[in-house]
Formats: sequence, structure tokens, C-alpha cells
Amino acid sequence: MVTAEYSMADLLRVMQRLRDPKSGCPWDLEQDFHSIVPSTLEECYELAQAIEHEDFDHVAEELGDVLFQVIFYSQMGQEKNLFSFDEVVSTLVDKLIRRHPHVFANGTIEGLIEGRSTVESVKSSWEKIKQEERTSRNQTSVMSDIPLALPALCRAQKVQKRAAHANFDWPAVADVWEKLQEELEELHDAISAQAPAAINDEMGDVLFTCVNLARHLGLDAEATLRHATSKFEQRFQQMEAMTDAAGTTLSSLSQAELDQLWRQTKAEIARRQRGL
Repeated sequence: MVTAEYSMADLLRVMQRLRDPKSGCPWDLEQDFHSIVPSTLEECYELAQAIEHEDFDHVAEELGDVLFQVIFYSQMGQEKNLFSFDEVVSTLVDKLIRRHPHVFANGTIEGLIEGRSTVESVKSSWEKIKQEERTSRNQTSVMSDIPLALPALCRAQKVQKRAAHANFDWPAVADVWEKLQEELEELHDAISAQAPAAINDEMGDVLFTCVNLARHLGLDAEATLRHATSKFEQRFQQMEAMTDAAGTTLSSLSQAELDQLWRQTKAEIARRQRGL
């Protein structure tokens, strides 16, 4: 572990310097709350990728990039007299204490609770507290504060979880599986009828139900799809390497040859993973 040379105070000062109207960085000075949102999302995904690949040498670096986004927003908030970094921290600490009454007795950081709560009771308490927070903001629906900007799979899963907490859910995996078969049949009918609007609608229902199935299986739909996509990329790149070594290209192969190469690729990768 590297010895820390700089502190949070140094980071805040660096951000102040970068945004200094006279001596700061031209690019940083041009940014506003809206313009850096894409960077924020990108940094979060890069952190997720480093964690998923267990690339821990880069996790600290990616965490720093995410933290920098928080510092950037805080600096702009202070410049406009909207909020400061200290207020961001204070709001977060207050929220964490409020949402963990099973840890912080009397709402104080050092307040100790005797005994341990169960995961089930914590989840129930968490949802109750979240609903109280929504009510205080005049958000009467359990769906009110689900961000529209979330990735579609993440948002679908969150919507379904909220519905489940309101007791609107399939009882078992078998029920969701049956629903998926039904949605696939409806999609097939829409395709047969060559009805574009219906195809779009039914395809959406299939995807939404797949997310529901993942949730009932205890899987995170977004992470599961990222894993599948990464696996496909690895296999595809192996196919490219194999055709290149043979002096040909994927585009020149027949469907049967592609299918055979795909099977060979899967077998080769499986052997490598077993260390054979």
C-alpha cells in the first residue's frame, strides 16, 4: 500500500486551482453541471469494470476518478452559492445515520445498539425510511425517485423491486418463467404479422420479463449482461485471432464454418481457463 502524500484538503485546493478564473485550466473552467455528467457516468463504469475484472491495481485509481467528480460538482456548487463540499459530506453522514437506526443509537455516530439485526429486518426498515423520505418530498408513489437516467436494465430492476415491496410481484421463479414464454409467443406473433409497433412493444416486454427472471434468480441483470457481453467479446476476438493465423477473415467464412469455429473457440477458451 502506497503511503498517502496528499490529503482531502489538498484535493479540494487542487480543484479550486483548476477552477481559478485567472490561473485555472481552460477546459475545467468551461465545464458546468450538465457538461460533466457524461464523464461522471464513464468514470463509474470504469470503476465497475476494474472491480468486475478484479483489477485491484486500478480500483484505487478509478475510485479517485469518481471522487474527483464529487469534488468537481462541489466546487461548482460553492461558486454559485448552492452548496459546498462540507454540506455534501454533512448531508451524507446525516442520511447514513438516519437510515441505519439499527447501528447508531439515538441518532449519534458513537451510539451503540445492543444485539444484531437480521438482513431481512434491515431491508424492511430501509424501505420504510425511504418511503418516509419520499413522503416528506411530496413524492407519494414508491416509483417517484427512480432516476430516468439509469441504464435501462438497472431501472427496470429497480422498478420491479419497488413494486415487489408493495406486494406486487410474481410468487416464484416458475411464474416468471411461464410469463417469459407467454411474452416470447406474443413477440413471435408480432413478427409473423410484420407489425413494427407491436414488435417493438413485445420485444420490450420480453426484455422486461428477462430482468424480472434475473431478479427472482438473485442476479443483477446489468452485471449479468455485462458478463455475457464480455464473454462474447473474448470469444469473438479469439475467432479473429484464429482466422488471422490461418490467413483468412471471418467475413469470408460460410455460416457452417463460422459455427464450427465458434465451437472450437469456446472449447479452446475453456481449456485455457482450466489451465490445460
